[in-house]
Amino acid sequence: MITVDEHRARILEATSALPAERLPLAAALGLVLDENVTSRWPVPLFDNSAMDGYAVRRADATAGAVLRIVADVAAGSSEDPSLGAGEAARIMTGAPIPSDADAIVPLEQTDLGTAIQETPPDQITVLTAPTPAAHIRPRGEDSPAGALAVAAGTPLGAWQLSSIASAGHDHVLAIRAPRVAVISTGSELISPAGTPKRGQIPESNSVLISAAARSAGAEIVTVVTVADDPAALRRALDELEADVVILSGGASVGAFDVVKAVLGGERGVRFDAVAMQPGKPQGFGVLDSGMLAFCLPGNPVSVAASFEMFVRPALRRLAGHTTIERAQVIRTAAVGWRCPPGRVQVLPAVIDGETVRPATNRGSGSHLVTSLAIASAFAIIPAEVERVEEGDPVTVMVLS
Repeated sequence: MITVDEHRARILEATSALPAERLPLAAALGLVLDENVTSRWPVPLFDNSAMDGYAVRRADATAGAVLRIVADVAAGSSEDPSLGAGEAARIMTGAPIPSDADAIVPLEQTDLGTAIQETPPDQITVLTAPTPAAHIRPRGEDSPAGALAVAAGTPLGAWQLSSIASAGHDHVLAIRAPRVAVISTGSELISPAGTPKRGQIPESNSVLISAAARSAGAEIVTVVTVADDPAALRRALDELEADVVILSGGASVGAFDVVKAVLGGERGVRFDAVAMQPGKPQGFGVLDSGMLAFCLPGNPVSVAASFEMFVRPALRRLAGHTTIERAQVIRTAAVGWRCPPGRVQVLPAVIDGETVRPATNRGSGSHLVTSLAIASAFAIIPAEVERVEEGDPVTVMVLS
Protein backbone atom coordinates (compact mmCIF):
# COMPACT_ATOMS: atom_id res chain seq x y z
CA MET A 1 0.00 0.00 0.00
CA ILE A 2 0.98 3.63 -0.46
CA THR A 3 0.09 6.37 2.00
CA VAL A 4 -2.65 8.94 1.62
CA ASP A 5 -0.02 11.67 1.39
CA GLU A 6 1.86 9.85 -1.38
CA HIS A 7 -1.26 9.43 -3.48
CA ARG A 8 -2.33 13.03 -2.97
CA ALA A 9 1.16 14.32 -3.79
CA ARG A 10 1.12 12.41 -7.10
CA ILE A 11 -2.24 13.96 -7.98
CA LEU A 12 -1.26 17.52 -7.10
CA GLU A 13 2.04 17.24 -8.96
CA ALA A 14 0.02 16.67 -12.15
CA THR A 15 -2.39 19.53 -11.40
CA SER A 16 -2.03 23.24 -12.14
CA ALA A 17 -4.35 26.18 -12.73
CA LEU A 18 -6.32 26.18 -15.96
CA PRO A 19 -6.10 29.06 -18.48
CA ALA A 20 -7.91 32.30 -17.76
CA GLU A 21 -10.59 33.87 -19.94
CA ARG A 22 -12.22 37.28 -20.01
CA LEU A 23 -15.82 37.04 -18.85
CA PRO A 24 -18.71 39.36 -18.07
CA LEU A 25 -19.19 39.88 -14.35
CA ALA A 26 -22.41 37.86 -14.37
CA ALA A 27 -20.47 34.79 -15.53
CA ALA A 28 -17.56 35.13 -13.09
CA LEU A 29 -19.22 34.29 -9.77
CA GLY A 30 -17.15 31.72 -7.88
CA LEU A 31 -14.13 31.94 -10.19
CA VAL A 32 -10.66 33.15 -9.24
CA LEU A 33 -9.47 36.53 -10.51
CA ASP A 34 -6.33 36.28 -12.66
CA GLU A 35 -5.29 39.94 -12.76
CA ASN A 36 -5.27 42.95 -10.49
CA VAL A 37 -8.30 45.18 -11.03
CA THR A 38 -7.77 48.89 -10.47
CA SER A 39 -10.30 51.67 -10.27
CA ARG A 40 -10.84 53.60 -13.50
CA TRP A 41 -12.33 56.48 -11.53
CA PRO A 42 -12.21 57.76 -7.97
CA VAL A 43 -14.82 56.12 -5.73
CA PRO A 44 -17.09 57.99 -5.12
CA LEU A 45 -16.90 59.77 -8.47
CA PHE A 46 -18.03 63.09 -6.98
CA ASP A 47 -18.90 64.68 -3.66
CA ASN A 48 -22.35 63.32 -2.82
CA SER A 49 -24.88 63.33 -0.06
CA ALA A 50 -24.94 60.54 2.51
CA MET A 51 -28.44 61.51 3.68
CA ASP A 52 -31.79 62.70 2.40
CA GLY A 53 -31.94 66.31 3.53
CA TYR A 54 -30.85 69.81 2.52
CA ALA A 55 -27.59 71.04 1.03
CA VAL A 56 -26.67 74.23 2.88
CA ARG A 57 -24.04 76.87 3.30
CA ARG A 58 -22.92 76.07 6.82
CA ALA A 59 -22.45 79.73 7.72
CA ASP A 60 -26.21 80.23 7.18
CA ALA A 61 -27.41 76.98 8.82
CA THR A 62 -27.29 77.93 12.47
CA ALA A 63 -29.79 76.43 14.89
CA GLY A 64 -33.13 78.18 14.40
CA ALA A 65 -32.18 79.62 10.99
CA VAL A 66 -34.92 79.75 8.37
CA LEU A 67 -33.60 78.87 4.90
CA ARG A 68 -35.36 79.33 1.57
CA ILE A 69 -35.42 76.24 -0.68
CA VAL A 70 -34.39 77.19 -4.20
CA ALA A 71 -33.59 73.85 -5.86
CA ASP A 72 -34.24 70.12 -5.79
CA VAL A 73 -31.30 67.75 -6.48
CA ALA A 74 -32.08 64.09 -7.12
CA ALA A 75 -29.65 61.18 -7.36
CA GLY A 76 -28.32 61.08 -10.92
CA SER A 77 -28.91 64.79 -11.47
CA SER A 78 -26.30 66.73 -13.43
CA GLU A 79 -27.51 70.08 -12.11
CA ASP A 80 -25.34 72.31 -9.93
CA PRO A 81 -27.71 74.92 -8.53
CA SER A 82 -26.22 78.08 -7.05
CA LEU A 83 -27.00 78.92 -3.44
CA GLY A 84 -27.01 82.46 -2.12
CA ALA A 85 -27.15 83.72 1.44
CA GLY A 86 -30.02 82.13 3.40
CA GLU A 87 -30.72 79.55 0.63
CA ALA A 88 -30.62 75.74 0.53
CA ALA A 89 -31.42 72.90 -1.88
CA ARG A 90 -33.36 69.75 -1.09
CA ILE A 91 -31.10 66.80 -1.86
CA MET A 92 -31.44 63.00 -2.03
CA THR A 93 -28.94 60.36 -0.87
CA GLY A 94 -26.24 59.87 -3.53
CA ALA A 95 -26.96 63.14 -5.33
CA PRO A 96 -24.04 65.46 -6.19
CA ILE A 97 -23.37 68.23 -3.71
CA PRO A 98 -23.96 71.75 -5.13
CA SER A 99 -20.67 73.60 -5.44
CA ASP A 100 -21.88 76.35 -3.11
CA ALA A 101 -22.84 73.91 -0.32
CA ASP A 102 -20.48 72.67 2.38
CA ALA A 103 -22.76 70.57 4.59
CA ILE A 104 -25.99 68.55 4.61
CA VAL A 105 -28.78 69.03 7.13
CA PRO A 106 -30.72 65.73 7.33
CA LEU A 107 -34.52 65.81 7.07
CA GLU A 108 -34.93 64.88 10.71
CA GLN A 109 -32.89 67.91 11.81
CA THR A 110 -35.44 70.33 10.33
CA ASP A 111 -38.88 71.44 11.47
CA LEU A 112 -40.53 69.42 8.68
CA GLY A 113 -39.02 66.11 9.77
CA THR A 114 -39.11 63.03 7.54
CA ALA A 115 -42.64 63.38 6.19
CA ILE A 116 -42.62 62.57 2.46
CA GLN A 117 -43.24 65.60 0.23
CA GLU A 118 -43.50 65.25 -3.55
CA THR A 119 -42.35 68.82 -4.09
CA PRO A 120 -39.74 70.70 -2.10
CA PRO A 121 -41.01 73.05 0.62
CA ASP A 122 -40.69 76.80 0.33
CA GLN A 123 -38.56 76.99 3.44
CA ILE A 124 -37.19 74.99 6.37
CA THR A 125 -36.10 75.79 9.90
CA VAL A 126 -32.77 74.23 10.93
CA LEU A 127 -33.06 72.53 14.34
CA THR A 128 -29.41 71.48 14.73
CA ALA A 129 -26.47 73.27 13.13
CA PRO A 130 -24.37 70.91 10.95
CA THR A 131 -20.72 70.16 11.63
CA PRO A 132 -18.13 70.90 8.91
CA ALA A 133 -18.77 68.74 5.80
CA ALA A 134 -21.59 66.98 7.64
CA HIS A 135 -23.00 63.99 5.71
CA ILE A 136 -20.91 64.65 2.62
CA ARG A 137 -19.13 61.72 0.99
CA PRO A 138 -16.08 63.32 -0.65
CA ARG A 139 -14.83 62.37 -4.11
CA GLY A 140 -12.31 59.51 -3.87
CA GLU A 141 -13.01 58.85 -0.18
CA ASP A 142 -13.22 55.07 -0.78
CA SER A 143 -10.35 54.92 -3.29
CA PRO A 144 -8.61 57.24 -5.77
CA ALA A 145 -8.43 56.57 -9.49
CA GLY A 146 -5.86 53.83 -10.20
CA ALA A 147 -6.16 52.25 -6.76
CA LEU A 148 -6.29 48.47 -6.43
CA ALA A 149 -9.92 47.40 -6.23
CA VAL A 150 -9.54 43.58 -6.15
CA ALA A 151 -6.25 41.66 -6.21
CA ALA A 152 -5.36 38.77 -8.51
CA GLY A 153 -5.96 35.42 -6.85
CA THR A 154 -9.15 36.56 -5.13
CA PRO A 155 -12.17 34.25 -5.36
CA LEU A 156 -15.00 36.28 -6.87
CA GLY A 157 -18.04 36.49 -4.65
CA ALA A 158 -20.90 38.96 -4.75
CA TRP A 159 -18.96 41.62 -2.83
CA GLN A 160 -15.86 41.37 -5.01
CA LEU A 161 -17.91 41.58 -8.21
CA SER A 162 -19.67 44.66 -6.84
CA SER A 163 -16.31 46.29 -6.10
CA ILE A 164 -15.13 45.56 -9.65
CA ALA A 165 -18.29 47.09 -11.10
CA SER A 166 -17.85 50.15 -8.88
CA ALA A 167 -14.29 50.45 -10.18
CA GLY A 168 -15.67 50.82 -13.70
CA HIS A 169 -15.32 47.33 -15.21
CA ASP A 170 -17.95 44.98 -16.64
CA HIS A 171 -15.57 42.11 -17.56
CA VAL A 172 -12.81 40.34 -15.65
CA LEU A 173 -9.98 37.96 -16.49
CA ALA A 174 -10.71 34.86 -14.41
CA ILE A 175 -9.44 31.28 -14.35
CA ARG A 176 -12.11 29.17 -15.93
CA ALA A 177 -13.93 26.46 -14.03
CA PRO A 178 -12.71 22.88 -14.50
CA ARG A 179 -14.96 20.94 -16.89
CA VAL A 180 -15.77 17.62 -15.29
CA ALA A 181 -17.20 14.42 -16.76
CA VAL A 182 -18.72 11.86 -14.40
CA ILE A 183 -18.95 8.17 -15.29
CA SER A 184 -20.58 5.61 -13.00
CA THR A 185 -19.80 2.01 -13.91
CA GLY A 186 -21.65 -1.17 -13.05
CA SER A 187 -24.17 -3.49 -14.69
CA GLU A 188 -26.11 -3.51 -11.42
CA LEU A 189 -26.96 0.21 -11.61
CA ILE A 190 -30.43 1.48 -12.48
CA SER A 191 -32.13 4.87 -12.38
CA PRO A 192 -32.93 6.02 -8.82
CA ALA A 193 -36.62 6.12 -9.77
CA GLY A 194 -36.58 2.58 -11.19
CA THR A 195 -37.67 -0.61 -9.46
CA PRO A 196 -34.63 -2.78 -8.80
CA LYS A 197 -34.67 -6.45 -9.67
CA ARG A 198 -32.54 -8.99 -7.84
CA GLY A 199 -28.93 -7.80 -7.84
CA GLN A 200 -29.74 -4.24 -8.96
CA ILE A 201 -29.30 -1.02 -6.99
CA PRO A 202 -30.17 2.67 -7.57
CA GLU A 203 -27.29 4.63 -9.09
CA SER A 204 -26.31 7.41 -6.66
CA ASN A 205 -22.59 7.99 -7.15
CA SER A 206 -23.03 10.31 -10.13
CA VAL A 207 -25.41 12.44 -8.04
CA LEU A 208 -22.88 12.61 -5.21
CA ILE A 209 -19.88 13.33 -7.42
CA SER A 210 -21.64 15.87 -9.63
CA ALA A 211 -22.98 17.83 -6.66
CA ALA A 212 -19.63 17.70 -4.83
CA ALA A 213 -17.75 18.82 -7.93
CA ARG A 214 -20.13 21.74 -8.49
CA SER A 215 -19.69 22.73 -4.85
CA ALA A 216 -15.94 22.74 -5.44
CA GLY A 217 -16.38 25.17 -8.35
CA ALA A 218 -16.40 22.77 -11.30
CA GLU A 219 -18.69 22.72 -14.33
CA ILE A 220 -20.30 19.36 -15.04
CA VAL A 221 -20.26 18.65 -18.79
CA THR A 222 -21.16 14.94 -18.96
CA VAL A 223 -22.85 12.44 -16.66
CA VAL A 224 -23.22 8.85 -17.89
CA THR A 225 -23.70 5.35 -16.50
CA VAL A 226 -21.84 2.52 -18.24
CA ALA A 227 -22.32 -1.22 -17.75
CA ASP A 228 -19.39 -3.54 -17.06
CA ASP A 229 -18.48 -3.58 -20.75
CA PRO A 230 -14.92 -2.54 -21.71
CA ALA A 231 -15.93 -1.53 -25.23
CA ALA A 232 -18.74 0.68 -23.93
CA LEU A 233 -16.43 2.37 -21.44
CA ARG A 234 -13.79 3.00 -24.11
CA ARG A 235 -16.41 4.62 -26.34
CA ALA A 236 -17.62 6.80 -23.47
CA LEU A 237 -14.09 7.95 -22.68
CA ASP A 238 -13.24 8.66 -26.32
CA GLU A 239 -16.29 10.92 -26.65
CA LEU A 240 -15.42 13.13 -23.68
CA GLU A 241 -14.36 16.77 -23.90
CA ALA A 242 -13.39 17.70 -20.38
CA ASP A 243 -10.50 18.64 -18.12
CA VAL A 244 -11.29 15.91 -15.60
CA VAL A 245 -13.10 12.59 -15.70
CA ILE A 246 -14.21 11.03 -12.42
CA LEU A 247 -15.13 7.36 -12.60
CA SER A 248 -16.69 5.36 -9.80
CA GLY A 249 -16.69 1.58 -9.46
CA GLY A 250 -14.57 -1.05 -11.18
CA ALA A 251 -11.27 0.14 -9.69
CA SER A 252 -10.44 -2.80 -7.42
CA VAL A 253 -9.27 -6.35 -8.09
CA GLY A 254 -12.53 -8.09 -9.01
CA ALA A 255 -13.02 -10.14 -12.15
CA PHE A 256 -15.40 -7.54 -13.62
CA ASP A 257 -13.56 -4.35 -12.64
CA VAL A 258 -14.02 -2.67 -16.00
CA VAL A 259 -12.33 0.66 -15.15
CA LYS A 260 -9.09 -1.04 -14.20
CA ALA A 261 -9.30 -3.27 -17.26
CA VAL A 262 -9.69 -0.31 -19.64
CA LEU A 263 -7.52 2.36 -18.03
CA GLY A 264 -4.80 0.28 -16.42
CA GLY A 265 -1.49 0.81 -18.18
CA GLU A 266 -2.51 1.64 -21.73
CA ARG A 267 -3.96 5.05 -20.89
CA GLY A 268 -1.38 6.15 -18.34
CA VAL A 269 -3.49 5.57 -15.23
CA ARG A 270 -1.88 3.90 -12.23
CA PHE A 271 -3.93 1.92 -9.74
CA ASP A 272 -2.82 1.71 -6.12
CA ALA A 273 -3.93 0.37 -2.78
CA VAL A 274 -4.00 3.48 -0.57
CA ALA A 275 -3.72 3.06 3.19
CA MET A 276 -7.10 4.57 4.05
CA GLN A 277 -10.48 3.20 5.08
CA PRO A 278 -12.82 3.52 3.31
CA GLY A 279 -11.31 4.15 -0.14
CA LYS A 280 -8.41 1.72 -0.38
CA PRO A 281 -8.57 1.06 -4.18
CA GLN A 282 -7.64 4.24 -6.07
CA GLY A 283 -6.59 5.06 -9.60
CA PHE A 284 -5.21 8.28 -11.04
CA GLY A 285 -3.43 9.40 -14.16
CA VAL A 286 -3.27 11.77 -17.10
CA LEU A 287 -4.84 10.48 -20.33
CA ASP A 288 -3.32 11.09 -23.76
CA SER A 289 -5.81 13.96 -24.21
CA GLY A 290 -4.41 15.71 -21.14
CA MET A 291 -7.56 14.94 -19.16
CA LEU A 292 -7.04 14.01 -15.51
CA ALA A 293 -8.65 10.68 -14.67
CA PHE A 294 -9.75 9.81 -11.12
CA CYS A 295 -10.82 6.20 -10.61
CA LEU A 296 -12.70 5.89 -7.34
CA PRO A 297 -14.20 2.88 -5.57
CA GLY A 298 -17.87 2.10 -6.05
CA ASN A 299 -19.36 2.23 -2.57
CA PRO A 300 -20.86 5.65 -1.78
CA VAL A 301 -19.00 6.35 1.48
CA SER A 302 -15.74 5.40 -0.26
CA VAL A 303 -16.65 7.78 -3.08
CA ALA A 304 -17.37 10.62 -0.63
CA ALA A 305 -14.15 10.06 1.32
CA SER A 306 -12.07 9.71 -1.85
CA PHE A 307 -13.55 12.86 -3.35
CA GLU A 308 -12.75 14.95 -0.28
CA MET A 309 -9.25 13.55 0.20
CA PHE A 310 -8.09 13.54 -3.42
CA VAL A 311 -10.46 15.00 -6.02
CA ARG A 312 -11.62 18.22 -4.37
CA PRO A 313 -8.08 19.55 -3.72
CA ALA A 314 -7.21 18.93 -7.38
CA LEU A 315 -10.35 20.69 -8.63
CA ARG A 316 -9.62 23.66 -6.40
CA ARG A 317 -6.06 23.90 -7.73
CA LEU A 318 -7.29 23.65 -11.33
CA ALA A 319 -9.65 26.54 -10.61
CA GLY A 320 -6.76 28.69 -9.35
CA HIS A 321 -7.49 28.64 -5.63
CA THR A 322 -4.55 28.94 -3.26
CA THR A 323 -6.52 27.36 -0.41
CA ILE A 324 -7.33 23.89 -1.68
CA GLU A 325 -7.88 21.94 1.53
CA ARG A 326 -10.95 21.90 3.76
CA ALA A 327 -10.62 23.56 7.14
CA GLN A 328 -9.57 21.17 9.91
CA VAL A 329 -10.29 21.58 13.61
CA ILE A 330 -9.64 19.57 16.77
CA ARG A 331 -12.62 18.17 18.66
CA THR A 332 -12.92 15.83 21.64
CA ALA A 333 -14.25 12.33 20.99
CA ALA A 334 -17.70 12.05 22.57
CA VAL A 335 -17.50 8.24 22.42
CA GLY A 336 -14.87 5.66 21.67
CA TRP A 337 -14.57 3.65 18.43
CA ARG A 338 -12.30 1.17 16.69
CA CYS A 339 -10.00 2.08 13.79
CA PRO A 340 -8.62 -0.11 10.98
CA PRO A 341 -5.01 -1.09 11.75
CA GLY A 342 -2.41 0.43 9.46
CA ARG A 343 -4.82 2.67 7.54
CA VAL A 344 -6.00 6.27 7.90
CA GLN A 345 -9.62 6.21 8.93
CA VAL A 346 -11.86 8.76 7.18
CA LEU A 347 -15.01 8.52 9.26
CA PRO A 348 -18.30 10.33 8.53
CA ALA A 349 -18.90 12.26 11.74
CA VAL A 350 -21.12 14.74 13.51
CA ILE A 351 -19.53 17.67 15.34
CA ASP A 352 -20.63 20.46 17.63
CA GLY A 353 -18.67 23.21 19.32
CA GLU A 354 -16.75 20.80 21.53
CA THR A 355 -17.09 17.16 20.47
CA VAL A 356 -17.10 14.73 17.56
CA ARG A 357 -18.87 11.40 17.23
CA PRO A 358 -19.36 8.89 14.38
CA ALA A 359 -22.38 9.57 12.21
CA THR A 360 -23.39 5.94 12.75
CA ASN A 361 -22.54 3.43 15.46
CA ARG A 362 -21.66 0.87 12.79
CA GLY A 363 -18.20 2.23 12.00
CA SER A 364 -16.76 3.52 8.74
CA GLY A 365 -17.91 0.79 6.37
CA SER A 366 -17.89 1.89 2.75
CA HIS A 367 -21.52 0.77 2.26
CA LEU A 368 -23.06 2.79 5.10
CA VAL A 369 -24.48 5.45 2.81
CA THR A 370 -27.13 6.71 5.24
CA SER A 371 -24.33 8.04 7.46
CA LEU A 372 -23.56 10.65 4.80
CA ALA A 373 -26.97 12.28 5.16
CA ILE A 374 -26.31 13.34 8.76
CA ALA A 375 -22.53 13.81 8.64
CA SER A 376 -21.14 17.32 8.87
CA ALA A 377 -17.49 16.32 8.88
CA PHE A 378 -14.94 13.56 8.43
CA ALA A 379 -12.93 12.48 11.45
CA ILE A 380 -9.37 11.82 10.21
CA ILE A 381 -7.65 9.19 12.36
CA PRO A 382 -3.95 8.44 11.73
CA ALA A 383 -2.94 4.98 10.54
CA GLU A 384 -1.07 4.18 13.76
CA VAL A 385 -4.15 4.67 15.96
CA GLU A 386 -6.03 1.42 16.59
CA ARG A 387 -8.74 2.86 18.81
CA VAL A 388 -10.11 6.30 19.66
CA GLU A 389 -11.07 6.59 23.31
CA GLU A 390 -13.72 8.91 24.70
CA GLY A 391 -12.04 12.24 25.48
CA ASP A 392 -9.24 11.84 22.92
CA PRO A 393 -8.45 14.85 20.67
CA VAL A 394 -9.51 14.12 17.10
CA THR A 395 -8.64 15.95 13.86
CA VAL A 396 -11.82 16.79 11.98
CA MET A 397 -12.27 17.90 8.36
CA VAL A 398 -15.22 20.30 8.35
CA LEU A 399 -17.48 19.84 5.30
CA SER A 400 -19.69 22.92 5.55
